Amino acid sequence: MLDLQMFERLLSIALARGGDYADIFCERRRSTSFRLQDGRIHESGFGITQGVGVRVIVGQSAGYAHSDDLSSDALERAAKIASLIAHEKNAGSVSVRVKQQAVTPLYDPNRNTHAHSSEYVSLLARADVAARAFDARIVAVNVTLSDELQDVWIAASDGRFVHDHRPLVTLGVQAVSKSGNERGSGYVGDGGRTSIAFYGGRTPESIAHEAARIAMTNLEAIPAPAGEMEMVVGSGGGGVLLHEAVGHGLESDFNRQGVSLYSGRVGERVASELVTIFDDGNLPDERGSLSVDDEGTPGSHNVLVERGILRGYMQDHLNATLMGTTSNGHGRRQSFRVLPQPRMCNTYMPDGEATVEEIIASTKRGIYAKSFAGGQVEISRGDFVFMVAEGYLIEDGKVTAPVRNATIVGNGPDVMTKVVAVGNDGCLANRHYTCGKGGQYVPVGVGMPTVKISTVTVGGSNVG
Repeated sequence: MLDLQMFERLLSIALARGGDYADIFCERRRSTSFRLQDGRIHESGFGITQGVGVRVIVGQSAGYAHSDDLSSDALERAAKIASLIAHEKNAGSVSVRVKQQAVTPLYDPNRNTHAHSSEYVSLLARADVAARAFDARIVAVNVTLSDELQDVWIAASDGRFVHDHRPLVTLGVQAVSKSGNERGSGYVGDGGRTSIAFYGGRTPESIAHEAARIAMTNLEAIPAPAGEMEMVVGSGGGGVLLHEAVGHGLESDFNRQGVSLYSGRVGERVASELVTIFDDGNLPDERGSLSVDDEGTPGSHNVLVERGILRGYMQDHLNATLMGTTSNGHGRRQSFRVLPQPRMCNTYMPDGEATVEEIIASTKRGIYAKSFAGGQVEISRGDFVFMVAEGYLIEDGKVTAPVRNATIVGNGPDVMTKVVAVGNDGCLANRHYTCGKGGQYVPVGVGMPTVKISTVTVGGSNVG
């Protein structure tokens, strides 16, 4: 969108009053979306968002300005505004030069167009028909599809200049079941950094069947029990537990500020020796992957916890510099309008040695949380609450009745010490997960094997 000379000029203006570091984030995003409800297309849209953000860092502070006006006057004005964070009156003339660096793409670099609208509508219709055909008690189906292409150009005062071309597609199906006065619902969203060709393998019918199956399971579910009990967390989507209960607490800003329970604990035991946690930004086609993050740092494989020992944090440029280390590819932002933050990419736990059958058989009385509908965590204390999307009772080593309205309440660091078995069936969920932090939302991936936790607090309506 801008030539190399303009990036260099903006960096030079941004540092004219001094400063430790400056960077330019230039973005163009083209998005298409459709929503089908009651068998008809209710909404559709196509949008283009583009603009430039300029950041200047001085110590722990950052000056930031952005513009969606790409004229040279507007961009230079934004650079001057960002520079006001610095107060070095005699900084003198600054000349910044940047050189383009090669980027190894983790997704199709040749994808430059959206599909014809008829292809999107066909996918929606197929999902709708399949969900309704699953069972006569499926009474409502909502299907959404989004497809975007985001290009980013990032230039930094250390001489780096990179470009990344990022596709992202998601097909989500919500099915609602009803029988008498009882209702159930199920939602499944699937996709990644690819194109709608993805749905030639992971078909809209298979996604719709899974959503309808969960809706029917919840229709027939009994009220969840309440109290302390064992918990088995399902593979794949159970990774939401890692993301919320542990992942946020390992983001570097919370640890630099000393507000995380993991602050200053690198090298210490923070979990059961069965627990290893990775966060990868370099997994091909995964929803949370980035060839480079939003500061121009390549995505990488990061070991956060290794056999229960804390090994490190997820770093962006600012916090890494202040903590005396380097960024490991976790500087992310929602758009050019906001500053980057240290964020998760794809957070997951690798395989253990137990089989799923062994884990279930070892459980006397507990809840099997196959997937979660979402959750939240209080970073300074590590306390979390999760809503179970699909759950079952485990009684005397067997999975029995499905349960509804179950919540899991606990403390992240405490729960990680109570992991007593890790399965050999690990996988990433490949679901539609979006993480919120500081008012910004970014796509992420989660995953884990089946895991057993010795005791948790289950909130439910059955207290008998």
